[in-house]
Amino acid sequence: MLSRRRLLLSGLALGLSGRAALAQSHGNEADPFAGMDAGVDAGGELFDPALLPPPESPIDFPITEIPERRIKKKFRRQMVEFDGAEEPGTLVVDPDNRFLYHVLSYGSAMRYGVGVGRAGFAWTGSAQIGMKRRWPRWVPPREMVERDPRAREWVNGQPGGPDNPLGARALYLYAGGQDTLYRIHGTNEPQSIGKAMSSGCIRMLNQDIAELFDQVIVGTPVTVRPSRGA
Repeated sequence: MLSRRRLLLSGLALGLSGRAALAQSHGNEADPFAGMDAGVDAGGELFDPALLPPPESPIDFPITEIPERRIKKKFRRQMVEFDGAEEPGTLVVDPDNRFLYHVLSYGSAMRYGVGVGRAGFAWTGSAQIGMKRRWPRWVPPREMVERDPRAREWVNGQPGGPDNPLGARALYLYAGGQDTLYRIHGTNEPQSIGKAMSSGCIRMLNQDIAELFDQVIVGTPVTVRPSRGA
């Protein structure tokens, strides 16, 4: 686990802040592009730790449906045959092919197109959904705040909403009781679906992550396949 975290920390262009004790208590906030957490380091973070863990927006905003014609056919939500060995109910992330499967029964799954970033190739293995959030707040990591004046406006978090880069929903993955730093979340950039971006974890259309969010519970098993190109 530690080696995986070092890989994530060294590989992300946006960088991550230290996590310290809050990582043990799920006190993390996701970076919208990296799908990672801002955390608190030994020297103290720039944001108020009392605002963690990330709250949901008090408003469940309506989700604007993206027309199918804007998404390549293979990346549209669709029922497919599934030959994996995972149990029904499992989420399976295939970063190389830009797919996420929700296994519904042996031999079939609902398949979603996803966007993948550098962090999406860096972590593999088995996990569980440890936390769910609707329209989650985003806290930019220290490195982004220090270099980008626009990010400083949100030093204590950008409230969840249609303009928030985390999108309409977020699923936070944990393994062995600890945060994997891996996220499945919505996006306000539908053009990123099916693509490998310069940074980020796993992003889905808001309408797709909203559907999936309602079908899975905390504790749902998740398998992230290794990337051949990572």
